[in-house]
Amino acid sequence: MSSNRGVRVVATGARVVVGAAVAVACVVGVVTAIHAPWPEVRHDPAQVRVTPLPGDSVLVCNGDLRALGRDTANPLGMWSAASPTLTVDGTSGAPQIGTLQVPDLVGAGEVRTVTGAVEGRTAPLIAATESATVEADDLRGFAVLPCGTPRLESWLVGGTVDTGASDLIVLTNAAQVPSTVTLSVYGTSRSTRTVIVPAGTQVALPLTSIAAGNSLPVVEVAADGAPVRAVLQSSLVRTLDPAGVDLQEAVAGPQLHPVFAGVQSFAADGDDADMTVLRMLSPADAAQARVTVRASGSSGIANEFTVSLSAGEPAEVSLSGLAPGTYSVQIDADAPIVSAVRQQDALVRGSDFSWMTPAPEIDSDALLAVPAGPSPRLHLVNETDADATVTLEPTNGRPATEVTVPAKGSIDTAVAQRTAYLLSTTGTVHAAITMSAEGELAGWPVQPSAGAAESITVYP
Repeated sequence: MSSNRGVRVVATGARVVVGAAVAVACVVGVVTAIHAPWPEVRHDPAQVRVTPLPGDSVLVCNGDLRALGRDTANPLGMWSAASPTLTVDGTSGAPQIGTLQVPDLVGAGEVRTVTGAVEGRTAPLIAATESATVEADDLRGFAVLPCGTPRLESWLVGGTVDTGASDLIVLTNAAQVPSTVTLSVYGTSRSTRTVIVPAGTQVALPLTSIAAGNSLPVVEVAADGAPVRAVLQSSLVRTLDPAGVDLQEAVAGPQLHPVFAGVQSFAADGDDADMTVLRMLSPADAAQARVTVRASGSSGIANEFTVSLSAGEPAEVSLSGLAPGTYSVQIDADAPIVSAVRQQDALVRGSDFSWMTPAPEIDSDALLAVPAGPSPRLHLVNETDADATVTLEPTNGRPATEVTVPAKGSIDTAVAQRTAYLLSTTGTVHAAITMSAEGELAGWPVQPSAGAAESITVYP
């Protein structure tokens, strides 16, 4: 009896010990589980990388320079003042040329479209640029504008409605359906106007018709139904003397870091406050914009300042005090802005002016066309930490040239007029072309070329 009772006591003790150990283990496991990652059920969606078939490359040109009010009986009528010279080429031979209707222009020449047809799965690179010189009692100067891509949204940053200005907004619809275009003016007073641009047609309207009372207008162009090409033609008469003409490309949209290449500064007799000016607008929010100016070929800072921008109110600042020469301008803003720089070569009879818009990044092959005009130069800006080698290969078979754009620096080089170049780069650069002579001034940024379509991820 006593032996059996001892066995039962030992067995019971063993069960208590084992139970206690199991309980401790359970507690430790629960505590550990609380702090450990919980298992999750995941299902990665099916996906596939595809490269869409590219479409034809299409550019829309601007056509004739327009003169406003040459007939006193029709003060809002427009007449053709000069027809441009077109320089065009493509990587797969000469592109196809089409024409559009211009019903509102007396004596209109051709408004051309340039199309590079797809070959297989490759869209060719194409480039076309127009240049025109006009010498008349009401309009004189030199103007250049590359043929560009229509957009659903763009911004015209420039122009004026002051006395002596005859600025025009030119809208071109190359599509096969009409486009309803809403023009929203930012300035001291806000206004909006809607314009119907028929299919395959170009129309224009005076800037004063929508921006009266705004000395620094900025116009947002929003298209519905079909994209349009928006261009600002600016001209000025001082007293009775015509003082320049310009064609300005619309800006694609607001950005935090606009970069200008090839901004030119000229000597002036007396006050130079109006010679080179920068216009900016922060459409949605108040912003601080830090402006840095560097001379071409130098990394040193020639001028630096900060501008406070109120939401929806354009501002203009002078870049006075710069020595005659060529500069790059970088802007760092804490809210997206649109911007442009106006350059004036003199303040006397026979002068000319030009608006320069920001130069986008170029990190792959781009085709550019240098039109007929005086002393063309290509300006390159490199904001990266490594040197970039840029190769310029003329499409006419002439030898290629190679230039090195230093890290955090800029450089400019001569190019030939009436010539197209294939630009290749080992890094990211910004580029612009300028032309200048006495009484002739033009400048415009080089746009990236539309190449093969990029791959996209499709989720069934």
